[in-house]
Amino acid sequence: MSGSALDLAWNRLAAHRATLEAVHMRDQFAADPDRFQRFSLRLGDLLLDYSKHRITAGTMALLVDLAGAAGVEARRDAMFAGERINVTEDRAALHVALRNRSGRPILVDGQDVMPEVDATLARVGAFAEAVRSGTIAGARGDRFTDVVNLGIGGSDLGPAMAVAALCSYCEGVNAHFVSNVHSAHLRDTLAGLAPERTLFIVASKTFTTLETMTNARSARDWLVGALGEGAVPSHFAAVSSNPARAAGFGIPGDRVFGFRDWVGGRYSVWSAIGLPLAIAIGFDRFREFLAGGHEMDEHFRTAPLGRNMPVIMALLGLWYRDVWGCATHGLMPYDQRLARFPAHIQQLDMESNGKRVRLDGSPVDRATAPVIWGEPGSNGQHAFFQLLHQGTEVVPCDFLLAAEPDVDLGPHQAILASNCFGQSEALMRGRTEAEARRAMEAEGLAPAEIDRLAPHRVFPGNRPSSTLLYRRLDPATLGRLVALYEHKVFVQGAVWGIDSFDQWGVELGKERASALLPAIGGSTPPADTDCSTAGLLAAYRALRRE
Repeated sequence: MSGSALDLAWNRLAAHRATLEAVHMRDQFAADPDRFQRFSLRLGDLLLDYSKHRITAGTMALLVDLAGAAGVEARRDAMFAGERINVTEDRAALHVALRNRSGRPILVDGQDVMPEVDATLARVGAFAEAVRSGTIAGARGDRFTDVVNLGIGGSDLGPAMAVAALCSYCEGVNAHFVSNVHSAHLRDTLAGLAPERTLFIVASKTFTTLETMTNARSARDWLVGALGEGAVPSHFAAVSSNPARAAGFGIPGDRVFGFRDWVGGRYSVWSAIGLPLAIAIGFDRFREFLAGGHEMDEHFRTAPLGRNMPVIMALLGLWYRDVWGCATHGLMPYDQRLARFPAHIQQLDMESNGKRVRLDGSPVDRATAPVIWGEPGSNGQHAFFQLLHQGTEVVPCDFLLAAEPDVDLGPHQAILASNCFGQSEALMRGRTEAEARRAMEAEGLAPAEIDRLAPHRVFPGNRPSSTLLYRRLDPATLGRLVALYEHKVFVQGAVWGIDSFDQWGVELGKERASALLPAIGGSTPPADTDCSTAGLLAAYRALRRE
């Protein structure tokens, strides 16, 4: 629709907020015993409860109108149709093709990409299973017990998160991930490994990424020092679109797995970048992971906006970011297996939507991506939850919980679940001063002490949260969760009118780092180096000499 329709939708939401300023969620729950049923949604065993938000049915209707005015459905359909929606790089954004299990063709420039996707997937599966079975072995015939993925950004965060999340399904081969060019990351990872039983995967689309290739060359030196130059082809594989450079490194062509430019790094875990995951959990389970993502794709593609899980999560995020002015969003997985999930979603959201201009290059006139952060519960309750409950900033949160743990140790899961539900309820309800006083009276405190402590024991409540509940964190469930957040980010980008699939913001710092690298070793800094950076260079070199 037109810009005026979109502006009108935003203005209606701003006016609607004023009607909710004095409304407390605890009163909304008291007035509506069906609020949970009204504001929850299921996809299989995956439940989204969004009843603990500062919303009414009218709010949701206005938010759906916003999505309609922004043309979300048309942009969604354009993505699935393979149109070049990444306008600054003139590319499609087709990570959905990587997990397409429907048998339907997906076209880019009139060509069905699915035969190539399926062929690469089959190669990944064959290689993964051969490593797991020992058919593919080390240079001396040793079975691989460890695979080390050398990547950074999307070539690390996605597969590293997924392996950690699904570690209860890992067997036979241990997966490790090295991303930081800080030498301790590689050294500490290799310290406990046997070269003859270690396989390296170099994950770099261009095979030129500075940090990754620095780590790869050091890993190569480690291997050659133990087994000799001739061992390199047996102990390295690559995920790259530059087979020539991989060959120059010593990696045979049949061990190079490519992916197309319409696969963004932060969406690439579904591609050959997921090779370490396929090795760790087995190819059948990797396909279950893809199937879970595809299930969410089909829901997103076909469900009406008002009953569409990614759309609802996206619209709630827009409600708080742009109408209520909430600058951050918390992810609280009550599952230790999802310890790296916030980091993966952090990259997905902030790299995708951390933009200040629209698709046409004009400035965005409202706030875009929030700062995404979080840690697993229940440890976070003893760290930053103080701010969530009583701080001056309101932080909308997502709670994630499995009903069945992958490790069952008696009372642990019940305690974990009670904390998850208790925290979201406490954030919503808060505690009034009268309630605080009654509690202290029950503790037997003196009236003067009650007067002194009362302000400190008041909780404002009205702090919004969603809860995602599922039966078990298995490969399909993880696939659904990752795809859910991918589509949430997509919808928000569509409403803001930005390109969620480029990442020019990562380039300038890399350019300056490359320009300054010679000066680290003693060369004269570039002429345009500012006095602060020049001073830091000089101080760094002096400290290196001490």
